[in-house]
Amino acid sequence: MSGFKRAFGMVRRTPAPSKLKIDHGQILGALPIAVAVLDETDSFLFLNYAGEEFFGSSSARLLGSPLTDLLHADHPVFLVLERARRDGLTIAEHNMVMEGQKLTRREASVQAAPSLDLPGCVVLTLQDSSAARALDQQMSARNAARSITGMAAILAHEVKNPLSGIRGAAQLLETSAPPADRELAVLIRDEADRIRAMVERMETFGEKKLERQAVNIHRVLEHVRKLAGSGFAARIKFVEAYDPSLPHVHGNRDQLIQVLLNLVKNAAEAIAGTERPDGEIHLATGFQHGVRLSAASGRGRANLPLFVSVRDNGPGIPEDIRRHLFEPFISTKATGSGLGLALVAKIVADHGGLIDVDSRPGRTEFRINLPVFEDPHESDLK
Repeated sequence: MSGFKRAFGMVRRTPAPSKLKIDHGQILGALPIAVAVLDETDSFLFLNYAGEEFFGSSSARLLGSPLTDLLHADHPVFLVLERARRDGLTIAEHNMVMEGQKLTRREASVQAAPSLDLPGCVVLTLQDSSAARALDQQMSARNAARSITGMAAILAHEVKNPLSGIRGAAQLLETSAPPADRELAVLIRDEADRIRAMVERMETFGEKKLERQAVNIHRVLEHVRKLAGSGFAARIKFVEAYDPSLPHVHGNRDQLIQVLLNLVKNAAEAIAGTERPDGEIHLATGFQHGVRLSAASGRGRANLPLFVSVRDNGPGIPEDIRRHLFEPFISTKATGSGLGLALVAKIVADHGGLIDVDSRPGRTEFRINLPVFEDPHESDLK
């Protein structure tokens, strides 16, 4: 029987040991989480690709340099590193604000673990949680916006036509009614206009194909600043900090104007509510490494390196409202409809971008990350 098995290859053989050499550096480099190895002086010994994106610099520049070049010496991350060395345990902190003299503000989940092979060294991992939080809020807002799309369509069909008749009748009454009743006719006409305007605002949540092209975001900002400066923000100082080297945004010019005009108007109204004479609105653009989202097509991850920010020195947004700020019918204003920021979130999401808000008393900043325009003709030549 044993000869039968050998003849037909049925003998179970022990597999030969794999000759594949495992490069741990390549494995760490492929991780989507930032990984750094710091020595006993908190200087960089190793940094993977995600770490380069997180810190906004190459490993060639950072290796051998101390972490204090990027973060202030009293930053809480150094306490985490110290505890990991002292106790020989993995120490974790969530929602730690990573902001320093050379590091853009981010919230991250931080873990520090002592290295067994390298005494005194610590393996530091950082996972950006600000983008994930912004995406979660934005997706919630977009789903809520979609839920009112059907309602908007029904209202447009069932309400706008009768409203036109009511408004026309009110206008006829206004011309023939005695003075005592004319005021009521004007009231009916004004209320019909108000309801129609509200329905039209809700219609903007409808799903329409977005036509995108190369857009100079600085020209968009300049247009918004002129509109605001000649109208609702005439008495407010504008401070501009633009990166002139930025490439074009892949977007829709009119809708980007609508987004930024809405944000600037909110900032102006927040400042006006405080009646402070030193009110300022800061408009800024720049390049931010490492912001990526899964592409809508499912092919790879979309890069969102360009950011636009609108910052004011108003009173700030209450904590209980901040989480739901981009949802429909949520407003900090007594007379607000709560549709403005929901529409902003929808337009940004339609662009494949991200919007986030950072607010505290005396400072509120809305930051939008947008995709770069890539010329298809150039990609064909590559």
